Amino acid sequence: MATRKSTVRRTATKKTTTRKHEVRAELTNVELVKAKSALKLEVFVRHEKLGELEVGRGSIYWRGANRQLRKRVDWTRFAEMMDNLAYGAR
Repeated sequence: MATRKSTVRRTATKKTTTRKHEVRAELTNVELVKAKSALKLEVFVRHEKLGELEVGRGSIYWRGANRQLRKRVDWTRFAEMMDNLAYGAR
């Protein structure tokens, strides 16, 4: 007579992860096609502010957490920067 192997059932353990980053958004004007309209994002890591990213029609602006001035980057330059980060320098 063949013996039957007992199977051990394993219960899935539930991983609880805490979120590291938080982003808060503010939209000054629903239509970004108008002048003086932008999407403002505040970026935090573990409740400490990393900086602000302001997205507009002609460019984006970055202001670091403890900075007075913001840095303007036009969309062409931003695309080049992201391509270099994602795919490496040419």
